[in-house]
Amino acid sequence: MDAFLQAAIDEARQGLNEGGIPIGSVIVHAGRIIGRGHNRRVQRGSTVLHGEMDAFENAGRQPARIYRECVLYTTLSPCPMCSGTILLYGIPRVIVGENRTFMGDEDLLRSRGVTVDVVQDETCIAMMREFIAARPELWNEDIGV
Repeated sequence: MDAFLQAAIDEARQGLNEGGIPIGSVIVHAGRIIGRGHNRRVQRGSTVLHGEMDAFENAGRQPARIYRECVLYTTLSPCPMCSGTILLYGIPRVIVGENRTFMGDEDLLRSRGVTVDVVQDETCIAMMREFIAARPELWNEDIGV
């Protein structure tokens, strides 16, 4: 298991343990995590704190050149909001834990030159399937259904 994907999974589990949605993300620069986060929409009453957005928030202000050298790891395919932020800050590569339970805007990312690698990690898949089965209303709210 990739240590950075494992860190994103650990973030997702933390979110689940807090009563939230189990999606986690880390932003890596030069082999070091500079931002980590998990979906905190429930915990913070937020409309925007998806896992990727929380990782960006926790990475804080970085020079544009830093973000252009980063890899973003996320346990689930990035939604349009998170994909837009990836594009805005010029993240060149995204590692996606899985896209079977939700397909985000991977095609948009690829069309704009972002390398998107989907690993279909069984832990990520099982975590989302179990969560969606247990809390479909919360999941639907998160993806705007």
